[in-house]
Amino acid sequence: MTLDQLNAATPAEFSAVLAGIYEHSPWVPEAVVGQRPFVSISTLATALAAAVANADEAAKLRLIRAHPQLAGKAAIAGELTAASTREQRGAGLDRCTPQEYARLTRLNAAYQEKFGFPFILAVAGHSRDSILANLAARLSNERDVEYSEALQQIDRIARLRLDTLLGGVGAAS
Repeated sequence: MTLDQLNAATPAEFSAVLAGIYEHSPWVPEAVVGQRPFVSISTLATALAAAVANADEAAKLRLIRAHPQLAGKAAIAGELTAASTREQRGAGLDRCTPQEYARLTRLNAAYQEKFGFPFILAVAGHSRDSILANLAARLSNERDVEYSEALQQIDRIARLRLDTLLGGVGAAS
């Protein structure tokens, strides 16, 4: 799919194509469909991020909570979205040693307990070690810092997914 094709799609097609960009949150692309045509992937990404930023706190929290834990139960059960599976596999989370998996499970549980939502990290470019270090370090943050960081990470994930989906093509990415 190209950006031009996405711009020419019906509103329903546009929303369906972008449904996986923000994990289980079709309301995000639905919020920007009327802003077409987008002149670049960057302008589309900015519009999507603005839709999230302008959403109410309940919608933002639902979006954060829609994300799976890294190497969590959903990954083990094969219940991740295709994008999440690809991203976690790319970071090597499908190859955790028993010790890494145990540490990740403990840290994920502590994070969820402290903040009330899963740890979110755009894992592209990260290793298992850097993911574990990031998770351990972020546990010392305050909830408002982590809430903001989770939303920033979600926007990074969305941009990476857009680039993958649209192949970095369009009028100007």
